[in-house]
Amino acid sequence: MAKKKLSSIKSYKLKNGETRYEFPAYLGVDPLTGIQKRTLKRGFKTRKDAELALAHIKIAVANGTYQQTRAETYQEIYELWVKQYENTVEESTYVKTISIFKNHILPSMGAYKIEKIHVDVCQRHVDEWASKLKKFRMVKAYAAKVLNFAIKRDYIQTNPFAYVDLPTNISKKVMRADEEETENFYTREQLIEFLSCLERESNHKAYFLFRLLAFSGMRRGEALALTWNDLNFTTNELRINKALSLGKDNRLYVKSTKTGVARTIKMDDKTMAILKEWKKKQNQDYLLVGINTMKPKQLVFSNEKNEFLQPTKLRKWIIHVQTKYNLATITTHGLRHTHCSLLFEAGASLKEVQVRLGHTDVKTTMDIYTHVTQKAKDEAILKYSSYLNM
Repeated sequence: MAKKKLSSIKSYKLKNGETRYEFPAYLGVDPLTGIQKRTLKRGFKTRKDAELALAHIKIAVANGTYQQTRAETYQEIYELWVKQYENTVEESTYVKTISIFKNHILPSMGAYKIEKIHVDVCQRHVDEWASKLKKFRMVKAYAAKVLNFAIKRDYIQTNPFAYVDLPTNISKKVMRADEEETENFYTREQLIEFLSCLERESNHKAYFLFRLLAFSGMRRGEALALTWNDLNFTTNELRINKALSLGKDNRLYVKSTKTGVARTIKMDDKTMAILKEWKKKQNQDYLLVGINTMKPKQLVFSNEKNEFLQPTKLRKWIIHVQTKYNLATITTHGLRHTHCSLLFEAGASLKEVQVRLGHTDVKTTMDIYTHVTQKAKDEAILKYSSYLNM
């Protein structure tokens, strides 16, 4: 019995709950570039309508009579824009951008006729994003990029997103997310307890890695791209000049740091001694399975096949130890915030912290500094009240 051929026509839901249908279509080869042309047709109210449209396209392409109409919808303009955009940014940035459009913009705006998108439509979407998303301004900026592209291609005259009012009355949900981000760090005592619990676990790699993150302030991707020739055990220095990132099809690859600037930082004696111990253990463990880790560009932290360690592993490890020992919950990135806040508590200057953490914008450092100093003020008044006992 022959297998049933899978249909390329898929259904999707509009925000009001109604069902629409879409399909990808092959349009032949562009005579100018020799590249295959494909498109996505959507907005059909019934599967039958979509099937008829697909059949007409196939016949026209086969006969050489297909004439692609000028893009009409936001989705179609987006498809044109994103091809150009891909050539202007890092692969990891492109992947993140695609995700933003797929999750937050195209489901609600994709089917709109481009000339029918006006200020009220854009304002409604911005208000909705603001009620749900902490980074709604970024989503709005990306949505506007497509309309800016449409202006350059003479589809529209002005960009209605330029005239929307950004909401200031942010929802409690978004405010709570902001507060949680601000509180995403350990105190000195909590960090000591966290590392102590980790040390008791059999997962030595997790202990060595989280210790490094907590005492260096490195970004997760920077730590996962670290190679042994980046460490100088004589001077106790660590060179940070690359980062592990996620590309297309979940491919892991190494790129420059987030800011594109390399930095060298000093490390404490104990952490460097621990890393030297890890290097020895790594060599012994991998030799047992026939892997040589004595190469200069050997990863400091790799998986069992000596390949890039999946960033999601760190999330699993940190959740495991926090749950098992009933510890305060922070993210892996929270260890970077922890390092930053404890540097301030130890008396480091704003400039010293900014350089060590690789912040190009001092505002990023200042936000954490402001929170730490406010915490110190709150504790000071409590100590004063307790001292007077009145």
